[in-house]
Amino acid sequence: MQWLDAGFVLAARRHGESAMIIELLTREHGRHAGLVRGGQSPRMRAVLQPGNKVVASWRGRLAEHLGTLGCELVCAHAARLLDDPDRLAALASAAALLAAALPEQEPQPDVFTSFAHLIRALDSAADWPAHYVKWEQELLGAIGFGLDLSRCAVSGAVADLAYVSPRTGRAVSRAAGLPHHDKLLQLPGFLWRQEPGDPRQITLGMTLTGHFLVHHVFAPQGRTLPAARTRLAERMQQRAAADTICT
Repeated sequence: MQWLDAGFVLAARRHGESAMIIELLTREHGRHAGLVRGGQSPRMRAVLQPGNKVVASWRGRLAEHLGTLGCELVCAHAARLLDDPDRLAALASAAALLAAALPEQEPQPDVFTSFAHLIRALDSAADWPAHYVKWEQELLGAIGFGLDLSRCAVSGAVADLAYVSPRTGRAVSRAAGLPHHDKLLQLPGFLWRQEPGDPRQITLGMTLTGHFLVHHVFAPQGRTLPAARTRLAERMQQRAAADTICT
């Protein structure tokens, strides 16, 4: 069996003396692993960085086998972000989440497109942190755990939404949630209305999406958030603390 597909590198690990086992997010074959012979060479290590876009050719005797992969670089997104550690951390976090959360070999065209949009935002948009948090929200929806932030779960109100139920993922208005605010997650405004997200709101957004990623995706399997995601959250907290000091 064999196929040719576009893909993004999600993860790579050494195998033997010269090979690498990599995981890709492909357009038509979902998250897919394969062995790259000679993957530890300097040229191939540069190609197999998380976030890079490649054209992948997979070959194996049976679909369930690991098989071998050939990868031709299309765009070295990781290298383009080397001068910005925060954006590079966001790319690494997104790739790690996809590698850990998506089922193997199930087509995920919407997730593929969403990841491509995130990379474009990291490459060009000044408000990339808000794009990143919204991407995590989209990922939750794609894997079956979408948040309902359209109206208050208690009153049906669509204005002044301020909280999210940590159990149901539904929004709660400020008035309805105030008596129980200590048990609810805070809802940053940029996730439910058109407004920019300042560093403090970005931190709140990552706390919100992180809670549901842990609760629905990782804790049931006895796992924690990927280390790359934890590092990004810490960087965003540092940005928020610095912003508070400056203001």
